[in-house]
Amino acid sequence: MHGAQAVPALVYGFPGIACISVNNEAVHGVPGQRRLEPGDLVKLDVIAELDCYFADASITVRRCRRCIPRLSLATCARDALRRATGAARAECPANVIDSSVQSEVEHRGSSIMPALGWHGVGRTIHEEPSPHNYYASWDDEPLTEGLVLAIDSVISAGSGVSRDAGDGWTVVTADGTDSAHFEHTVVITRGRPLVLTA
Repeated sequence: MHGAQAVPALVYGFPGIACISVNNEAVHGVPGQRRLEPGDLVKLDVIAELDCYFADASITVRRCRRCIPRLSLATCARDALRRATGAARAECPANVIDSSVQSEVEHRGSSIMPALGWHGVGRTIHEEPSPHNYYASWDDEPLTEGLVLAIDSVISAGSGVSRDAGDGWTVVTADGTDSAHFEHTVVITRGRPLVLTA
């Protein structure tokens, strides 16, 4: 649409236009013939390029609003992303993003997925700052005005440990519990960030 291209296929040779991850699949799920069932937790992750600029966004949807635990997990991930984007301002340390997501998620009884974190984005899909790994990146370098980031909240109902699913793309929860994922591309300012993918 509008001339944009799907980045996963363009840059990585991903076998699809968007990443579609279901239930315990956290990120990079490969679209296919699988039929969605009532109550499934579905993560839609879209990365697009237009005029040499890249943006990354994800949302989690439920096929059934009566499945309260899955609804709660998705709401938690969404609220954690809102908290992180609200805290990410120029001159604040980069780790304010990690700590904002983590405190919101753990307060609600879920877990962050520490191997899956935010990253710089702009002229390519992964730029500096490099993709962050929670716990290994409690970085106190200040965020700078004009910096463009893809801020994620990738969480699980279990331990938060992830593993490769074996297809070369999909990352799943190691314990088989559900996962939820929300993400926006933002521009850091001295006030609230400018959300480019809202």
